[in-house]
Amino acid sequence: MIFLDVVAGILWRGDRYLAVRRPEGKAQAGWWEFPGGKIEAGETPEQALFRELREELSVTAEHAEFWQMREHTYAGSAPRRVRLHFFHVRRFTGEPQPNDGQAMRWTTPEEARRLPFLEADLPLVRLLAGA
Repeated sequence: MIFLDVVAGILWRGDRYLAVRRPEGKAQAGWWEFPGGKIEAGETPEQALFRELREELSVTAEHAEFWQMREHTYAGSAPRRVRLHFFHVRRFTGEPQPNDGQAMRWTTPEEARRLPFLEADLPLVRLLAGA
C-alpha cells in the first residue's frame, strides 16, 4: 500500500493554536484537524506547508519548525495510509481566513482535547496537552 504524504501546521498565537474543522463535502467532514494538505510532486514538506497555508488560510508562514512525522492508516473499504509531517509555525503574516469554508478556532492544548480531531492528529493533540 502506498502512503499519501501530507503536511500539517500547528499555527501558534501565544498559548493557543489554530484548529480547523473539515467543511461539508470533504472527506471526514466535521472533524477537526491541523491545517495543511497534500505534498505535490517536486515539493519539499516545508514548501508544501507554506503553499497550503497560503491557499487554505491566506497566511504566509515566515518560519516553520519540523516537529515530527507520523504514519496512520484509516480503516474502511478502501484503507488509506497517510504519512503526516507536522510543523510548528510561530511566525506568520496575515489573519487566517476560512478559504475552504471551514470553521476555525484558536484553542489551548487542553481545550483541543475535547474537540473531535481526526484519528491521525489525536496523538499530537494529546502530546501538545502534555498527556
